[in-house]
Amino acid sequence: QVQLVETGGGLVQVGGSLRLSCAASGRTFSSYNMGWFRQAPGKDREFVAAISWSGGRLHYADSVKGRFTISRDNAKNTVYLQMNSLKPEDTAVYYCAVARAIYIVSPNRPREYDYWGQGTQVTVSS
Repeated sequence: QVQLVETGGGLVQVGGSLRLSCAASGRTFSSYNMGWFRQAPGKDREFVAAISWSGGRLHYADSVKGRFTISRDNAKNTVYLQMNSLKPEDTAVYYCAVARAIYIVSPNRPREYDYWGQGTQVTVSS
């Protein structure tokens, strides 16, 4: 069982920045592929970004490319999502997720992930 705790959400103005953190339990964090997803009210959960266990492969949704950066610190069992140039459409609950498989075919698909955090709210006001 892996427990994930997201922090760093909040209210920010358009054009502002936030950094989300996701702390994971367990001693094998460095072997996990990690992802960030988000869900706005009335919408399906959508992929935001993913990072491989080594940090060598990164994936981003087109809607956040150039604005968001995913990274990880295996020594701290933590994955980050740096969000810059925020827009109102970025407003959502943000979730981090763990995929235990060493290799996942589609990191943008929720079904690839085994554990999920409780989410943190990000609200971008105009």
